[in-house]
Amino acid sequence: MRTRSRWGLCPRTPGLLRAAAAALSAAALFTGGVAMAKPQPGSGIGLPVDASVEGHRIDWLMNTTNVMTGVLFLIMVGWLIYASLIHNRKHEARYDHGTSKRSMTLALAMAGSVFVFVDGNLFFNSTMDLENVFHNFEKIEKDPSTIRVEVNAHQWAWDLRYAGPDGKFNTKDDIISLNDLRIPVGTPVIFNVASTDVLHAFNLPNFRAKVDAVPGQINRFWIEAKETGEFQIVCAQHCGTNHYKMKGIVTVLSKEDYARWAEQATKVSARVYDENDEAAHWGWEWKSE
Repeated sequence: MRTRSRWGLCPRTPGLLRAAAAALSAAALFTGGVAMAKPQPGSGIGLPVDASVEGHRIDWLMNTTNVMTGVLFLIMVGWLIYASLIHNRKHEARYDHGTSKRSMTLALAMAGSVFVFVDGNLFFNSTMDLENVFHNFEKIEKDPSTIRVEVNAHQWAWDLRYAGPDGKFNTKDDIISLNDLRIPVGTPVIFNVASTDVLHAFNLPNFRAKVDAVPGQINRFWIEAKETGEFQIVCAQHCGTNHYKMKGIVTVLSKEDYARWAEQATKVSARVYDENDEAAHWGWEWKSE
């Protein structure tokens, strides 16, 4: 009759065989993760270039999570290998029926320490970033340089509307574009995002920003670019047959180039404005809270 040690391993199973199995399992998990990660420029594992002033906060969260979970993974694999080698057929089984207060205290202390150090650290920093930065819409709304953009998602494109010189939406001087977002560098840009049909997600991976586009609901987020260039807009929610085609371009311009573009785009919008075209007036009263 086979007996089991307190680690739940059969002492008749060769230790080297069990150690090899644990090592192969760890290697399979590791190589599987590497195979899924595509090399991209940027910081961290598989992260695209960060073009956002505040994007480093998201990168820190993801990189720290990867490092901490990686360390915990290595500790557990090491412990499994150690236990497999030590608790072999030569090891005398010692039974523990769960009555040892010392063992329970030690286990609880280790679990609590991991929870406080890893989860507590990530929770505290992410909460502070949300409250003080990413969800601090009041500060962004009060900034006179802030640019406001309404995003109307539909299968399978992004309609964009900027308030013109009058600062109001759905007026003659609005700037209207399709899948073409242009913003100035070093300037806050805040978005109101909605959908006309199904659930979408307005995702700007190079700015570490994403928000759901929900029918009948307006969601908000903001970004600030730290460098010029062209970057992608993608949909991060499966929204139908042509979901993969729902793309756009974010063009970050210098402040001077943006001012010239906005001036020209406003003039074009005014020339083609038709007050009887109700479908073209899809904008809404700006939601600031």
